[in-house]
Amino acid sequence: MSCGEPHETDCSEVLDHLYEFLDREMPEGDCTKFETHFEECSPCLEKYGLEQAVKKLVKRCCGQDDVPTDLRSKVMGRIDLIRSGETVPDQDVTVQGTDRSATAAE
Repeated sequence: MSCGEPHETDCSEVLDHLYEFLDREMPEGDCTKFETHFEECSPCLEKYGLEQAVKKLVKRCCGQDDVPTDLRSKVMGRIDLIRSGETVPDQDVTVQGTDRSATAAE
């Protein structure tokens, strides 16, 4: 998506990193660039507003649920793999042998 207007920060860059901006997971300088972009670009501002509303709705509806320990471990395992630059497998990331022994015990 692009509004067709030239901007200091390209629309595709803003949209590719929108969740980092929403989650405040980017450097302050980048946040400032995004805020400037939103002031200039109504399509990106609209997309930002929509994603912000969805995020608030999910938090309100699901924010009180506890995350199962095994799910948290799997997600953190994938994050660690991505951060280390390793290839992330398509299947679940689990500790070898853990799932097999749990299945055998059932």
